[in-house]
Amino acid sequence: MHKYSLLLFLTGLLLTTSCQPTSSAESSTDDATPQITDAMLGQLIMQGFRGLEIDSVSPIIKDQLANGEIGNIILFDYDVGLKRYGRNIDSPPQVEQLLTDLQALAPGFLLTAIDQEGGRVTRLRPVYGFPEIAAAQDMGAKENTDSTTYYATQNATNLKKLGFNVNFAPVVDINVNPDNPVIGKIKRSYGATTGQVVRHARAWIIPHASAGILSVLKHFPGHGSSESDSHKGFTDVTATWTPEELEPFEQLLASEEVLAVMTAHVFNRTIDSIYPATLSPHYIQAMLRDSFHYDGVVFSDDLQMNAVNKLYDFETIIKQSILAGVDMLVFGNNLEDYDETLARRTIATLRKLLDSGEIPAERILESYQRITNLKKQLSK
Repeated sequence: MHKYSLLLFLTGLLLTTSCQPTSSAESSTDDATPQITDAMLGQLIMQGFRGLEIDSVSPIIKDQLANGEIGNIILFDYDVGLKRYGRNIDSPPQVEQLLTDLQALAPGFLLTAIDQEGGRVTRLRPVYGFPEIAAAQDMGAKENTDSTTYYATQNATNLKKLGFNVNFAPVVDINVNPDNPVIGKIKRSYGATTGQVVRHARAWIIPHASAGILSVLKHFPGHGSSESDSHKGFTDVTATWTPEELEPFEQLLASEEVLAVMTAHVFNRTIDSIYPATLSPHYIQAMLRDSFHYDGVVFSDDLQMNAVNKLYDFETIIKQSILAGVDMLVFGNNLEDYDETLARRTIATLRKLLDSGEIPAERILESYQRITNLKKQLSK
């Protein structure tokens, strides 16, 4: 049996065994379990905000950053709610000063993230004084990886100078469907074969690793075959997804570089008939952790995207993400109504789920330790 057919077979068996959510009785903790503080829960949160400089960031956000309730941040150039540019990015000196001031404000080391893939998904754009970066498809179209290495080196150097330490790239989705509105159609995939994607993704990752920038592989378990955009609504890949889409993740995660993974909000009823990948232990625990032996940080895709936000209530999204194995709950705060209380709502929800036993304390501590270890590596 092909190894990925076997993987799916084993995953099917897990539907009725180890991937079932832990019951309240099973999740109770003894007196030896460390107390989980709000600041520890804040480490599991990455949130977006408005403001070009520290003085224009709202007192509510600054207070949460100073208290450790927001443990990690993400910057954007375009504000979807206000329908205008100028959210967090205006010029190289401005971005560098903003990140410097935010790090100084926080009680611990912030993960500072951005989506800087190249092409359409580029937040640091030439109009602000940053160098242009080619789209992944254009880089991947070349047989050699010289162009990819060039752009990656330039990008990594720039991110490091500005004060970023996390880049939500490369996209390692295989271009299964060229008309895919969120991947293929906007040139975010390196190519239509595993070899092409892996070769160029490695060329992108290595310069970032050398500069101390964490590369985050996305979108696990593969978004390249979808026919719809998970930002906009339910994204069913049952009829289009194949196990080959896992191969870039497996091969790249076997490398020596420190990497992280971002989940996709794709739904595949043959793997989980209830939840999309971000909320499902059949993907994160069974595939990523158990089969690929990955023990690094798992970032959710934006939990305000309509593929989850329109289908599940806030508590269910938080609960299922954590039970599935997500470590970092990402809220871009840039799709629906802007909400400065997101981190506090998340912490209150996690506290409620912990108190009720619906989430075991050990599960929170696992994620906290992974994130803490990653921050130690990136802050050297």
